[in-house]
Amino acid sequence: MKSYSIFDLPCVRPLGRYHQPSARSAGALPLFWAGSGLELCFTGSELHLLLEADFSSAEPWIAAELNGAPVLRMPLNQGVQDVCVFRGMTPGVPKHVRVFKETQPVSDDPAHRLWVRKVSGDAGEFLPLPAPACRLEFVGDSLTSGEGVIGARKEEDWVPALFSASRTWAKQCADLMRADFRLISQSGWGVRSGWDNDPGHTLPGIYERICGPALGEENQKMGAQQDTDFALWQPDAILINLGTNDAGAMNNPAWQGPVGQRFQQKNDPDGLAAFADAAVDFLKMLRQHNPAAKLVWAYGMADAPLQSCLEGAVERFCRETGEQSAYYLPLPGVTEDTMGSRQHPGPLCHAAAARTAAQFLKQLPDDAGDCRDPVSAADCL
Repeated sequence: MKSYSIFDLPCVRPLGRYHQPSARSAGALPLFWAGSGLELCFTGSELHLLLEADFSSAEPWIAAELNGAPVLRMPLNQGVQDVCVFRGMTPGVPKHVRVFKETQPVSDDPAHRLWVRKVSGDAGEFLPLPAPACRLEFVGDSLTSGEGVIGARKEEDWVPALFSASRTWAKQCADLMRADFRLISQSGWGVRSGWDNDPGHTLPGIYERICGPALGEENQKMGAQQDTDFALWQPDAILINLGTNDAGAMNNPAWQGPVGQRFQQKNDPDGLAAFADAAVDFLKMLRQHNPAAKLVWAYGMADAPLQSCLEGAVERFCRETGEQSAYYLPLPGVTEDTMGSRQHPGPLCHAAAARTAAQFLKQLPDDAGDCRDPVSAADCL
């Protein structure tokens, strides 16, 4: 077996956001976001990863695919550990491998982290990977982080085992598009506040950093709180699946801060207008950093009480900016038959949403015209 730093293997493709200077100096690839990982093609008979993990309350999980099929899913212990992805396979035959972090960053657990230290294999060659057909970025909440997409329907515990980024609508959509992809998602967070009305729990508030929710000294050393260099990775499309937690916040008690602050979203004309303003501002932020990406607000997997508000926000964004590549897309909603664990959409709902999103993206023109009318989810299934 020979061991390599991932940065000594130009044929290995890192997946997800990371701060390249910090990672290279440390000789380790941090996997911050759900769905981050690595992709490679190796001709040897055995492949291992040397991983370093830590946590206090929420352990990281990983999943691995071999030639497009799942072969591994496991939690990681604290410390450095060797994980065998495969062994005893035919030498000389290319094996396409993708390894994903299944769990999202956990802001309530600053110790939570996962690094890839080494890649090890027997006598074999790392082959160049084909270029992806496109690049997709997904910005969302628990639906994009994969909460509830795995596990029995009766499960209610909030534990990492019930998160699976590799089974989400986002990852499936990317596979249908043959895309390199990134997930920027946090369970319970929203556009203007989290489900509990906490105004600090918003995706616009952390989008510009490498990984704002990844706290703690070790994550900071690896660049989690650094500004993102957007020029290094420009998506062809960004799909935003946010609004579910904002709608929930409108029916929940106000957030009370530690020094007397108070915040509450309200389901009244003023509250809906403020939410729409926040959605428009986020679209403007996304366009600022991603000048050529199509922007698709995809919403509705867990009911859609803010659909008209979001449709109006997209239309207003187009009107105010002269935008020609922004769209609203209704996604198929969860039903009793497609429910997963923790009262979240399950595998069937995620698969339907992935097909809807992929078909919508495939029918967009290369040079998009005026802001499109919403496409019915039924038209895309």
